[in-house]
Amino acid sequence: MVNTGALRGVIAERGLSQADVAKRLGMTPKTFYTKMSKRVFDSDEIEAMINLLEIPSENFVRIFLPKMSLGE
Repeated sequence: MVNTGALRGVIAERGLSQADVAKRLGMTPKTFYTKMSKRVFDSDEIEAMINLLEIPSENFVRIFLPKMSLGE
């Protein structure tokens, strides 16, 4: 499950809105918001967000694999 709070923070740091990210991922904002509320994205979407948002590798686990970063 995605740490949506951390993801929202990165989106804001990049000066983008969630709707901007949705459009750049090729989905509607509604679809993006639904995925955020369910906290689930597929691997292609995650890879695209990492590239789009220029997420450094040290933040990848904290955002996209939060349970692993907690040692669970």
